[in-house]
Amino acid sequence: MFQTAELGQKVSREDFERVSNTLRTELLAVQQDLRTADFPVIVVFAGVDGAGKGESVNLLNEWMDPRWILTRAYDGPTDEERQRPTFWRYWRDLPPRGQIGLFLSCWYSQPILDHVHGRVTTAEFGKELKRILAFEEMLAKDGALIVKFWMHLGKEAQKRRLKSLEKDPLQSWRVKKTDWQNWKRYDQFIASAEQALQHTGTGQTPWVIVEGEDSRFRSLLVLTTLRDTIRKHLVDRERRTRALTEIRQAAGTRRSAELAEVHDHRDAIEQAAESEARHGGAHKPKEPTATLSADGTVRPLTVLDALDMTLCVGKEAYAQQFKQARADLAVLCRQAKERKISTLLVFEGVDAAGKGGSIRRLTAALDARDYQVIPFAAPTDEERAQHYLWRFWRHLPRAGRVTVFDRSWYGRVLVERIEGFAVADEWMRAYAEINDFEEQLVQHGAVLVKFWIHITKDEQYRRFKERETIAYKKWKLTDEDWRNRANWDAYVLAVNDMVERTSTRQAPWVLVEGNDKNYARLKILRTVCERLRLRLEQP
Repeated sequence: MFQTAELGQKVSREDFERVSNTLRTELLAVQQDLRTADFPVIVVFAGVDGAGKGESVNLLNEWMDPRWILTRAYDGPTDEERQRPTFWRYWRDLPPRGQIGLFLSCWYSQPILDHVHGRVTTAEFGKELKRILAFEEMLAKDGALIVKFWMHLGKEAQKRRLKSLEKDPLQSWRVKKTDWQNWKRYDQFIASAEQALQHTGTGQTPWVIVEGEDSRFRSLLVLTTLRDTIRKHLVDRERRTRALTEIRQAAGTRRSAELAEVHDHRDAIEQAAESEARHGGAHKPKEPTATLSADGTVRPLTVLDALDMTLCVGKEAYAQQFKQARADLAVLCRQAKERKISTLLVFEGVDAAGKGGSIRRLTAALDARDYQVIPFAAPTDEERAQHYLWRFWRHLPRAGRVTVFDRSWYGRVLVERIEGFAVADEWMRAYAEINDFEEQLVQHGAVLVKFWIHITKDEQYRRFKERETIAYKKWKLTDEDWRNRANWDAYVLAVNDMVERTSTRQAPWVLVEGNDKNYARLKILRTVCERLRLRLEQP
């Protein structure tokens, strides 16, 4: 694989100077075009020691505008980083759309070195590469341009390079004891590197192998490759953006019309909802059956249809059981803190399902210094400039802490799907992306509990009307809530798909029958306690 990078290729000083001014101008121009684009550029530098990775990064910062370049180099993880999944520090450092990120010693470095030194098996190394590939492809499918350079030197060329650096008083600091130790394992290093490149060099994220002995040849190859790939990606993304804009504009027009209709005909909509609730019965348990719409379309049963929405707990029983459950939770959370076990609680549900009330009663059992509640609404401009999972990665708790997500990454497959904010290929691939994200959380040792709080449609109407009469709750009810109610069936089907595709053994969904708030709050508390006990029993 690396024979083509051991040919002794060189570029003369005259040839380099002849093209350098034009190339530098073109790089600056393409960088300016990138600033208004809808994608980031992620440049990975990996390779053998002394092959010019650092020099290439310095040259890019010199020739281009460094204000729009993020440069990140990694050593061993800090205490803060060790308390979170491995990829947390890389997600945190991703460049926003319109900027370039230069990454040194990043997600390839440690897995390759671990394999070379026998700290992981070949099978474990393969799993690490699979995770890296999933990470890169996720970003690439979201639009990111990923350019990966493997900077290469043959064994003798590397030896010459290291000795040359050692003799230079200004460069000798670059050569460390570990560089020579790695050189002695050159053959094992190259074998592991070859495996890494074979498994992670795909059509979306290919590797460019760069012969690193001659600095001018190396620089020209890196600079021209970056210029050409950004140019091509700008053209490709512009075509795709035009098509998506038309789709989203149509969805936005429809949504605006629906909101206007809600506003203009609010009384009629509420009367229809009231009639619906009046004829809905007392939620008696019934034999679940598929439903037939007016046009003859069959709506299949969903996991929500199977819930017994009549479940309830009396006030006296609730007061006693709630007190005990809250005390149990307080003890378990203190034990988890001592063991440095982090906890993530995800709350999803229809409007007025009782997420906020459940969260408040849960957190009342905890030390305010040990938990954080993160409510999520529409993404900010900063968040829109990143992959949709970025804003959730950045809020992962430290070891021993509790983070409560009031709405979460599941917005991608719920509201964004139904409202047309994400097109079909975006929300369809999100299921696998979410499963991979949650798998990393659980494998790192976190307790992850996901709640869907469900209420019936007529119970939602009752709560909507109640909010209108309570001063401190009026702000919660908007025209948007009434419009979402009109999409009830679409949300039910989306929830069924969500549970079907993301309720895994490692991170199962907990469906909460929420018509009775007492019952729902007890079930949530007891479930969190149960999951914490199970985790505390593990090593």
